[in-house]
Amino acid sequence: MIKMEKYLRKIGNEIWFTEVDRDNLKLDYRIKDIIYSENSLLQQIMVLDSYDFGRMLVLDGAIQTTALDGYIYNEMIAHIPLNTHPNPKNVLIIGGGDCGAAREVAKYSNIDRIDMVEIDEQVVNVCKDYLPEVSGDLSDPRVNFIFEDGTTFVKDKRDYLYDVIIVDSSDPVGPAVKLYELEFYKDLYANLNKDGLMVCQSESPIFYSETMINIYKHLNSLFPIVKMYMATVPTYPGGFWTFTMGSKKYWKPNPDKFDKDTLYINKEIIKSCFAIPEFIKRLLDMN
Repeated sequence: MIKMEKYLRKIGNEIWFTEVDRDNLKLDYRIKDIIYSENSLLQQIMVLDSYDFGRMLVLDGAIQTTALDGYIYNEMIAHIPLNTHPNPKNVLIIGGGDCGAAREVAKYSNIDRIDMVEIDEQVVNVCKDYLPEVSGDLSDPRVNFIFEDGTTFVKDKRDYLYDVIIVDSSDPVGPAVKLYELEFYKDLYANLNKDGLMVCQSESPIFYSETMINIYKHLNSLFPIVKMYMATVPTYPGGFWTFTMGSKKYWKPNPDKFDKDTLYINKEIIKSCFAIPEFIKRLLDMN
């Protein structure tokens, strides 16, 4: 007998998971099985096996990644900055507990250090055990798992700086709100080398345009170069998703040298993803 959990309901013999977005939109997914469901010290963690998207990671009722399309987000947030900086050696990932972004970063043999700072260790363990399609059971020795608050980590002083910082954050709800504030971006800037760059997911331009605009403005107040790029991620609200990169020096990726084994990103995507629609340009006052 399957124990029903919060966010799940049974209709006849079927199990349905409902994701609620902004109290305005509900998305229902038919579920084959509840693979994992426990509360960590910070949040409810579920791995659900869905009919259309395969296994999916759900944190406090919000889908974070799925076996079917998780590679799109992870490839875009990792490979674009790593093909913009000409020679990254030290990389910091904040968040990304599903290990997907770190898995993509680890494809670069020239990188020496990958620090992955995730606040909830249980998320990492669950994804490595139950969501190998995304995590790849990541075990690269260059990956240093650091389980603490990312906003606290970037305030500490180390004897090295980063070439690339990837902020793979959840939506700006609860503790994650701090990852969208100007002070956090100032700390990121201070942790970058003089030619370093950072990237963050900057939400839906349709449903979360205010958050997207604030991120762009914050980074624009700190970095001489700010670029936005896009991808389509089916399981995110609206499917239309943005990423914003702040750079101290570099802005143009080098797609001709791209040779990684990927499922979504390729040389053509690297060239085209910075072309953004007119309505977003107007929102950002880019014209």
